[in-house]
Amino acid sequence: MANLLRVIQLGNPNLRRRAQPVEHVQDERIQHLIDDLIATAQAANGVGIAAPQAAQCDRLFIMASRPNERYPHAPTMEPTAIINPRILAHSNDCVKGWEGCLSIPGIRGLVPRYREIEVKYIDRWGDLQQGCFTDFIARIFQHEYDHLEGRVFLDRVESTQDLMTEQEYQSRIVASSSGQAH
Repeated sequence: MANLLRVIQLGNPNLRRRAQPVEHVQDERIQHLIDDLIATAQAANGVGIAAPQAAQCDRLFIMASRPNERYPHAPTMEPTAIINPRILAHSNDCVKGWEGCLSIPGIRGLVPRYREIEVKYIDRWGDLQQGCFTDFIARIFQHEYDHLEGRVFLDRVESTQDLMTEQEYQSRIVASSSGQAH
């Protein structure tokens, strides 16, 4: 049975450490961590969560996009474990989109990200996967990948003018959105 993990907050030094490669994907600790991260993301209405956010120094994150109160227009995908990921290539075009973070509650930022990325990673069964992600799913991947590198979305915001509270975001952006809320 999966456990809900405590999500560490901005200021905790574990959030700024570079995560280490997972050596044994089938290790019981890693498999439990995957299940616990999925449960934690779902309980917190997150569309992704990285191991460093739970104070675990493993190069592992979960992508679990689905519509919820924080991201009402998110596409639906099965929760996916991404282990030891690499970004192989990216499009030239960057798109700004609103991001939040479970480790930085109450704040949203307008963050530039590549619209399309080609990636390689190991799945929870130890199989090598390679593919392309676009738009919102590419944004989730890049956001969570940053956590593995010790970065948070605030590091990518171009101006403090591109920040707002979660309450303001929900009242202005989501309420007026026609399916474009990120």
